[in-house]
Amino acid sequence: MIICDYGNRRVVRWPLENQQDKDKQIIIENIQCWGLMMNENGDLFVSDFEKHEVKRWRKGEKEGTIVAGGNGQGDKLNQLNFPTFIFVDRQDTVYVSDHGNNRVMKWMDGSKEGIVVAGGQGKGNSLKQLSSPMGLIVNEVGDVYIADSGNARIICWSLGSKEGRVIVGRHWILSKILRTFRTFT
Repeated sequence: MIICDYGNRRVVRWPLENQQDKDKQIIIENIQCWGLMMNENGDLFVSDFEKHEVKRWRKGEKEGTIVAGGNGQGDKLNQLNFPTFIFVDRQDTVYVSDHGNNRVMKWMDGSKEGIVVAGGQGKGNSLKQLSSPMGLIVNEVGDVYIADSGNARIICWSLGSKEGRVIVGRHWILSKILRTFRTFT
């Protein structure tokens, strides 16, 4: 099991067989990690909340390689602002919940800039906006599902779409109630 130990500024490997503290192995130190993902090759991708970047560590590497952000805190296409959760697809494309910029960014393997795939229109609750995005997952056709924490909803942004659609949350529940009410009146 690999743990993003945010409070202790490290990433730890903990064997499942023996759960004693002495058996843990610190694999990355001095990192304000938030999100963690492993690809099919065993490479680790970790978001650093403090350095506003995502790095990849290949097996045996001591220093990771920046794969998203890394140009200071900001809102330009080559910057991140408090990256939290990440998702990595089979082509090593990195999707990042850019929490402070209220957007989700997509970074193709080897690119120097990201692409905004959701939000990026300021903080808000319209279908074109996000508010403090957190967890995310991307399906095989490129639809991005986002835990839009500030709006208490799960929103799906289809590939190439200018706005998302609410899957679950406040707006979805309200619309269901209104449709049900209209049916009975």
